[in-house]
Amino acid sequence: MDTTGGGRYVGSYGRNTANSWVSDIDMVFELPWSLYNQYNSYQGNGQSALLQAVKNSIIKTYSNTELKGDGQIVSVRFSDKMTIEVLPVFPNNDGSYTYADSNSGGSWKSTNPVPEIDAIATGDSHTNNNLRPLCRMIRSWKYYCNVPIKGLLIDTLAYRFLTNWSHKNNSYLYYDWMGRDFFEFLKNQTTNQTIWYAVGSNQIISNPDNFRYKANQAYNNAVEAIQYQTDDKEWTSKQKWREIYGYRFPQ
Repeated sequence: MDTTGGGRYVGSYGRNTANSWVSDIDMVFELPWSLYNQYNSYQGNGQSALLQAVKNSIIKTYSNTELKGDGQIVSVRFSDKMTIEVLPVFPNNDGSYTYADSNSGGSWKSTNPVPEIDAIATGDSHTNNNLRPLCRMIRSWKYYCNVPIKGLLIDTLAYRFLTNWSHKNNSYLYYDWMGRDFFEFLKNQTTNQTIWYAVGSNQIISNPDNFRYKANQAYNNAVEAIQYQTDDKEWTSKQKWREIYGYRFPQ
């Protein structure tokens, strides 16, 4: 289930592409448009006032939990360090959401995460349930190697790669080739490109930091790891894979 009591999981958790490294869970919570009208009529930064009101409402239930308003969301940090980032939203007729941005004096913005969730689900079913595992593998690389690439961009590029990959319907035994070929796809992204469009929603993903150098390193390591496998040097192959993914993959 990706919805709960007026709320919906979004982000990597909602797309079911997060791995066990996830520490922040993104949620949207729908509010009635009467509240939009109320806070939109404020003389100064009604968006900040809305976030404060949401924070005060949450604290009634989670009185001993660390809460913080931060731009567009209310951050709820639990004692186990897990953080829920709550985005209060107003549902639009087209399925998108309007939300408050308290930065720079306050404004209203829009987001459209549901088509992204649906696209990843469809892509996964059309690739023999390989898309989500690829997204999780690449997140392991992102965290272990400190790669400056956003999660939504990982999922978008993984979708574009895998739905056109010749081995997309093969089994887990092909995951070494899948990782190698995806890193090749990543390293060959257009030089100096900083804007992509999200799968499903076509929303802009801005990723100005260059991830291609580390993708090239990962590709070279994957090539070596596969060659070691071919040469029956299983232990050496695993060590090379772990230079990419850490100790989470392969087991």
